[in-house]
Amino acid sequence: MPRFSVIVPAYKVQAYLHECLESVLSQSYTDFELIAVDDGSPDACGEIIDEFAARDPRVRALHLPENAGLGPARNAGLAQATGDYLLFLDSDDTLTPDALRAIAGRLKDTGEPDVLVYDYATAFWTGETERHRFTEQLTEQGPAPFRLEDRPGLLRVLMVAWNKAYRRDFVERVGLTFPPGYYEDTPWTYPALLTAGSIATLDRVCVHYRRRRAGNILSTTSRRHFDVLDQYDRVFAFIDRRPELAHWRPVLFRRMVDHLTTVFTRPDRLPRGSRGEFLRRARAHYRRYRTPGAPVPLRSRLRHGLVHLGLHRTYRVLQAATILRRRTGGGAAGLARALKAVCLQAHYRIQLRLPLRADRAVFAAYWGRGHGCNPGALESAFRALAPQVRTAWIVRPEHRHAVPPGPRPLVSGTAAYWTALARSKYLVNNVNFDRRMVKRPGQVFVQTQHGTPLKHMGLDLQERPAAARDMDFAELLRGVDKWDYVLSANRHTTLTWERVYPGGYTTLEYGYPRNDVFQRATAADVARLREELGIPRDTVAILYAPTHRDYRRTQRAALDLERLLDRLGPRFVILARAHYWQPATVPRADGRVIDVSDHPSVESLCLASDALLTDYSSIMFDYAGLDRPIVVHAEDWEAYEAARGTYFDVRAFPPGAVARSEDELIDIFATGHWRGSRSAQLRAAFRERFCPYDDGRAAERVVRRVVLGETEVPPVVPLAERRPVPSAAAASHTRPALTTVPQPSGPRVTSH
Repeated sequence: MPRFSVIVPAYKVQAYLHECLESVLSQSYTDFELIAVDDGSPDACGEIIDEFAARDPRVRALHLPENAGLGPARNAGLAQATGDYLLFLDSDDTLTPDALRAIAGRLKDTGEPDVLVYDYATAFWTGETERHRFTEQLTEQGPAPFRLEDRPGLLRVLMVAWNKAYRRDFVERVGLTFPPGYYEDTPWTYPALLTAGSIATLDRVCVHYRRRRAGNILSTTSRRHFDVLDQYDRVFAFIDRRPELAHWRPVLFRRMVDHLTTVFTRPDRLPRGSRGEFLRRARAHYRRYRTPGAPVPLRSRLRHGLVHLGLHRTYRVLQAATILRRRTGGGAAGLARALKAVCLQAHYRIQLRLPLRADRAVFAAYWGRGHGCNPGALESAFRALAPQVRTAWIVRPEHRHAVPPGPRPLVSGTAAYWTALARSKYLVNNVNFDRRMVKRPGQVFVQTQHGTPLKHMGLDLQERPAAARDMDFAELLRGVDKWDYVLSANRHTTLTWERVYPGGYTTLEYGYPRNDVFQRATAADVARLREELGIPRDTVAILYAPTHRDYRRTQRAALDLERLLDRLGPRFVILARAHYWQPATVPRADGRVIDVSDHPSVESLCLASDALLTDYSSIMFDYAGLDRPIVVHAEDWEAYEAARGTYFDVRAFPPGAVARSEDELIDIFATGHWRGSRSAQLRAAFRERFCPYDDGRAAERVVRRVVLGETEVPPVVPLAERRPVPSAAAASHTRPALTTVPQPSGPRVTSH
């Protein structure tokens, strides 16, 4: 029998579940069982739990047939528990290192109490951690164990199940179970503490309680917050069945009123128009359970009065006065910022009052740089599959020529631009729109993103100031709040986006629409693209696409392309594409280096090439869908990782051969290793992990789900059945003899 049973219910927390389960399995104290309950979760929680169960025998996977809620899910785990003590951990929270060892030691030192209460710290989405304010109640000074009568101040500690360890035979003897509904901890923790024959405390943070920006039950606006009233009915019913606990009624009554006023006064819990009803029902509870005897502090008397008398309108007047006072303090600065665009904004405000146009969609990509990426592929799919929707494309004036026939071009900042943002039902972008855009009810924002993340993104950049470059994270998250759908190409991307861009959107694991062309293009398309780019026949075209270096103030070429081509010989050419954040001067190298930095379609460049040479750019994930050779140049990995941060070491799980120097890179191409069997094996594993959905129908799935409202979208073509168009070199019957390239010799000479 294990010492501890750790029960973790999981529902729609796939972005956090790995970290939660790892925090338990990595404990230095190992005598435990981990019961992970998949509460009918529609995301990947069940799969993640099964993966952990397959790799560690201490994990017991339990799958509920449908979503039952946190309380019933905990009960399901409770029924399977065999440990001496029960611990509950929410699936987005974590145990701190060595927490179980500290808990086990304290239980032994205090004579195996019925309940052990330990401390926690709140881990905010901003990265800050704060220990809770009633820590003094957990002091270990004085007799231990004790009864609640000896230290009633313990009731001031947050009444949740996950900051306590419970002796299992005590729980079974008292008959404790969790009820359904919100605030399910209330009818569990009060009875547990009131009936415990022995209690001990541990003055140590054992849990990091994650306060997610979005997704927490307590930050969700819903009528289910009315459940708190039912939970206190259960608490007082428990007291009524045990006359020996009657002396606790005054304290519980005061705690109930405090709790009800908290629910009522928080602006993000009760739906609009329901506050009056809630206060009326709270007043009934006040009268039903009122028990004098517990003094109310002066600071709480107004709140208690609101419940006692049902002063809903009085409270609203006081609240409105407070809001008005706050707004007038910063009005002047806001007015000064708005003066420049007052006329356009007035026009925009008028448009916002007019009806939405269900047959309009507006697209943009890369801050108005042109037609392309995922939004470009989706715009074409809109016109093909939903021709009743008229499309428009937002573009900066200098890129207007890049908008193809079909969508109506809209120049950023014009009256037509603001009209489209105000009245189009569908909004599609791979970044955010203008921060002044108001997301109207009924509008649908599809955030396509523009790649699979290798480097740190979103909130993870809070710890990377060199990469964040004074990013306004509050503004970033205001943009996230406007998203309805976010596209993802693989589970790694899904889990990352949901954590670093926390919001209420729906993730569509459909693949990236921009990669559809890789499965649909033909050999004739490849030949045409190569001819347009000026790639000589019977040559191997290497697409060189490096990423931006956050740790460098001045960007410089990471490779000497002239030396590289000199070593490889005349049968190689390089398509050099600089990152869009950095201007780059590309050497001509006798015409064998073709500057494609300004080419409007990176997908066309991928199709025209025979191999990809990159460093840490996300293009490798897209290019892998083509099943063509990829070579990674990772000469400065340590510096890049230290400045930007990465989600995995691409050198340990690469899409192909890895070069750690320019000479190694030359050797990889000279020996043919770049397209050898080992490189193919690495690419196959990489494709399996990162290209599960890029089968050529991603855009169709998005349009059918979002626009046409279809719940059954085209199934994904298995990876083994896909036939991406081969490269020109692979398709040629007269491949260049690449193994005759002379090996590099002599010292490296740079031209920087």
